[in-house]
Amino acid sequence: MHKRPELLILTTKYLRNIKSILRFSKSRSFYNIFYFFLKFKFSDRDKNSNKLNYYTLIPNSGAGIGHQIGNWNAGYWHSKQFNLNFVHSPFSKGNWESFLGLGESESDLNELLVKGYKTVHLPLFNEFNAFEVMMQKIIIRSFYNKKVVFIAKQDQGYKNQIGVMKDLKLKFKNAKARKNDNLNFVKSKFNIAVHIRRGDIVLGQKNRNPNLLKRWLDNLYFVNILSQVLENLKIERKIAIYLFSEGLEDDFPEFNQFPNLQLCLNWSDQDSFLHMVMADLLITSKSSFSYNAALLSDGILVCPKDFWHGYPQTDNWFFCDNNGILDHKKFKNQFF
Repeated sequence: MHKRPELLILTTKYLRNIKSILRFSKSRSFYNIFYFFLKFKFSDRDKNSNKLNYYTLIPNSGAGIGHQIGNWNAGYWHSKQFNLNFVHSPFSKGNWESFLGLGESESDLNELLVKGYKTVHLPLFNEFNAFEVMMQKIIIRSFYNKKVVFIAKQDQGYKNQIGVMKDLKLKFKNAKARKNDNLNFVKSKFNIAVHIRRGDIVLGQKNRNPNLLKRWLDNLYFVNILSQVLENLKIERKIAIYLFSEGLEDDFPEFNQFPNLQLCLNWSDQDSFLHMVMADLLITSKSSFSYNAALLSDGILVCPKDFWHGYPQTDNWFFCDNNGILDHKKFKNQFF
């Protein structure tokens, strides 16, 4: 664990006190004056500053890989927003580190520490709260050109996620591991990947955990989507369907109606992820795992409309309601 500098602790406490005073102040005009003073004093000065300093967010080692990629996305995004260099913090599992290849063209945190850089741990902030963002800028500005790596609070939020999609996709495609990719897809066929999240969220059906319940989509949801896709997908190529999930074949009897469907149960996470990325069409779950696969994909994406991260408003992204109802007219007219 890195020790937090005493200066940062004092600075954070001081800024926290100021924020508390402003929050409860009856004088709204005082808040406005103070806010615009800070904005004038700091926001324009950091545009070309801190080129010596870095920013990172260490992926949560206790979370799944979808969550960890979301952490990485947040660190990459906020480094750009604060005009800092980005430094890569490795994923907790080495096999995912090499598989994704996101750090291959980036500076490494440990290398910077060897070069004499110090770490400064930033407090958690709300990216939609202008005042809290300004407090981050003030802290960062106070270490101007001091050879510092700013480490964001674990699980620092970045709701939209799609702002890093272009760079994320480029890094993944250019990763050394792509030379070793092994796909089961038949290239002459139109390959559809369906991700049905099960595993941990199955427990939510028993213990009624609200955090798990909001991620649950039953089999009928995916049957509805898949049926609509097949009905409106007018192509000459033969279609092959790969369903990625966990459990037993008996857990998915509703899909026996699709003769060209292969159940891919309990595959390795990396094999599943790779096939989702490379599919001609991907149907995602309420899951950061398949969501991040969609961000990396050049295919057609069909996703749940009710989700906690952003979606690109581009022609290859389509959305379903919680009953699995797709705007099939738009889908049909857009492509075929």
